[in-house]
Amino acid sequence: MIEIILDTETTGLSVKDGHRIVEIGCLELDDLIPTGKKFHCYLNPERKVSESAFKVHGYTDEFLSKQKKFKDIAREFLDFLSDKKLIIHNAEFDISHLNNELEIAGLEKISKENVVDTLQIAKSKYPGSSSSLDALCKRFRIDNSKREKHNAIIDCELLSKVYVNLLDQKEPSLKFLENQNNVENFVMEKNIKYSKVVIAPTEDEKRKHTNYLKKFLKKNYFN
Repeated sequence: MIEIILDTETTGLSVKDGHRIVEIGCLELDDLIPTGKKFHCYLNPERKVSESAFKVHGYTDEFLSKQKKFKDIAREFLDFLSDKKLIIHNAEFDISHLNNELEIAGLEKISKENVVDTLQIAKSKYPGSSSSLDALCKRFRIDNSKREKHNAIIDCELLSKVYVNLLDQKEPSLKFLENQNNVENFVMEKNIKYSKVVIAPTEDEKRKHTNYLKKFLKKNYFN
């Protein structure tokens, strides 16, 4: 099943106060495995970033003034979504801002029926506990050290891992396949990259290990 992890950054909290989107990030999953397909852009919100929002994401008015406007990327963005299920953390916030932008651009809005809110899943599974993205990364031991400030595409990558854990599927696993060719085809089809690191001992480590064994054997077998 194809799903889209989605996140946005904005100039402020509420569309009622005229706040706009400054960044969109999307990450495609196929059966919970990232396909490598992404949609990411910074946007000119045509207004100033609030002080509170700047503290969250750090995007300056000068930087954003040089970016495209939402209407310039709107059709490409909708084509990327293409009626796929959307996975969003605190979906009410992102969808309200996205639909505001789409309305301004004169385009169709995103249906909430196509949205899964991971914040609500987390609150249901862990009532009384913090359900922020950082808190969930800590709960599931997901490395979020790159998240010094909010960034839409980094947050999508983290949320994709959180989502798998919320579904109680710790890691997408390869199916048992009949032969090696099928395994290689599966890996190529899913665009999965695996690596095996071989760490060879140094000469000094080998010498110390040999000395340890001699002392151990002498102590235990010749005393």
